[in-house]
Amino acid sequence: MRLNNRVAIITGAGAGIGKAVAVRYAAEGAKVVIAEIDAATGQATADEIHASQGDGIFVGTDVAEESQVRSMVETTLAHYGRVDILVNNAAILLDGKDRRVHELSNEVWERTLAVNLTGHWLCSKYVIPIMLKQGGGCIINFASPTGMRGYQNLTAYSTSKGGIIGLTRAMAADYSHDHIRVNAIVPGTIDTPMNASTLADPDRREKLMAMTPSGRLGNAADLAGMAVFLASDDADYCAGGFYTVDGGLMAV
Repeated sequence: MRLNNRVAIITGAGAGIGKAVAVRYAAEGAKVVIAEIDAATGQATADEIHASQGDGIFVGTDVAEESQVRSMVETTLAHYGRVDILVNNAAILLDGKDRRVHELSNEVWERTLAVNLTGHWLCSKYVIPIMLKQGGGCIINFASPTGMRGYQNLTAYSTSKGGIIGLTRAMAADYSHDHIRVNAIVPGTIDTPMNASTLADPDRREKLMAMTPSGRLGNAADLAGMAVFLASDDADYCAGGFYTVDGGLMAV
């Protein structure tokens, strides 16, 4: 198993990509901390891991709240004694509320940036000192094509994901010499609960599929393999990279 006995924190692991990564990590031998704001889905992921004889715990966490992030990391140390992998996945997309700049409410802007960008920073802030003491670790951020291209009516979301790109580069430059590898995964359009309202519109769904050369939307399991690779020893020389898993979306 490629991640045997490594301790991995995965944020937003109650559903979608985060859940797929958590389940796959457990199958690869990792001890998984499911950091999730929704208690029902977070515990359900932990239960699924336990049912497959894996090792995982659920820790209720709003990644935008510093006190909760600090407590989540403390709980991880108390339970497992170390942190080898951090997957910054938790994100929100306030579809229908995220608009053009002059139409965007302060509340949508602030909450989106707090969860999607500040959450990545806070989790990294409290995990990195542990990794420094251990002599290394791995951090995987989840970015988005919306942070690299212009998309209409996604001002807050696009800005948050563009910030993750800058954060990933800065962290890789600062910590690679400390043997902390920082990389980002860039998913295409993935059929997950976060995108449910968008994909429920047949016209929008068809348009998004037409934009993807592979001819299909992604699913959460499509991302899990890349997340395993980047956390494994096979990715030892990978730092500051952006790995697209998008069915060719960014190629055209």
